[in-house]
Amino acid sequence: MGSRKRITAALVGLVVLVLVGWLVRELGSGTAAPGPAPVSGTAVPGAASGLSVRPLSELPAEAAATWRLIQRGGPFPYPRNDGTTFQNREKLLPAKSSGYYREYTVPTPGSPDRGARRLISGSEKELYYTADHYGSFVVVDATR
Repeated sequence: MGSRKRITAALVGLVVLVLVGWLVRELGSGTAAPGPAPVSGTAVPGAASGLSVRPLSELPAEAAATWRLIQRGGPFPYPRNDGTTFQNREKLLPAKSSGYYREYTVPTPGSPDRGARRLISGSEKELYYTADHYGSFVVVDATR
C-alpha cells in the first residue's frame, strides 16, 4: 500500500510540474516587450556562416523541445550521444577547433532509432539544425 501512495504522489507531482511549466510559459510569452529585430540576420549567432537562417518556431516541435533541454542541461533522451563533440567531418559548418561544437538528438516520431535530425550548438551560442544527418544545415534563430 505504501508504494501505491508513493506512485500516486509522484504522478500528481508530475502533473503539477507540467501544469506550472505550461502556465509559466504562457504567462511569460505575453508579458515581455518584444526585443529588437535582428539587423539583416547578423544578430543571430552563426548567421555570418552564409547558411540560411530559420526561426526555431518553423522547425519541428521536437527541435524546440530539444533546445529547451539543452538550455536546462538535460536530461537528454540519448545520454551517451547527446552533448558529445560534433566533429564537423562534412565541413559544412564554419571550421573551428575540436570540441567547439556539441550535438543533440532531435527525436523523429516513428523512428526505431535516434533518427537523422540533430541540433548542433557552438561555443559562441550558435545553433544549427540538420534534418538529414549532417547532409545540410540551417542556422537556427532560437529567439523566434
